[in-house]
Amino acid sequence: MGNLVSRRQFLKLTGGAAVGAAAVSTDARAAASADAGGAVLPYKAKVVGKAGLLASDHAVAFTFPDASSPCALLKLGTAVPGGVGPDQDIVAYSTMCTHMGCGVSYDSAQRVFSCPCHFSVFDAEKSGEMVCGQATENLPRIVLKYDGKDDSITAVAVVGLLYGRQSNIL
Repeated sequence: MGNLVSRRQFLKLTGGAAVGAAAVSTDARAAASADAGGAVLPYKAKVVGKAGLLASDHAVAFTFPDASSPCALLKLGTAVPGGVGPDQDIVAYSTMCTHMGCGVSYDSAQRVFSCPCHFSVFDAEKSGEMVCGQATENLPRIVLKYDGKDDSITAVAVVGLLYGRQSNIL
């Protein structure tokens, strides 16, 4: 009977734990609401190009966050949401369709990525937004950082889930 806890002690212990859990839950919700519905995972930064060397509306291929993840770097010529560089017009996306992982290609005339397998279309000027087709998710956007000192573009994170992964980690 020496291990019995009084009602007052029980309430103090469980009340403190509930307050702590609520604080953690609130912090997690605040972090999640920053990009509702998206997974944002940081990776080892990788320089993917120089802003001054990019031609407008020409996709430059690179891989990020690993060799199994093909991506495209674009200079669109007009400022866009999430764009970096001197004109805020440089963006990057995964080039694996979110429907079944087929390789998408950039159509410079329409400024969209198109999937040849099931005809999904993604808007390059609107954060890779899915326009039509079988896909139900936007293209994962590669978060870029621009360094004006050396004109470099660096990939630092992925917003969204890369096709075929549960957590963007192989």
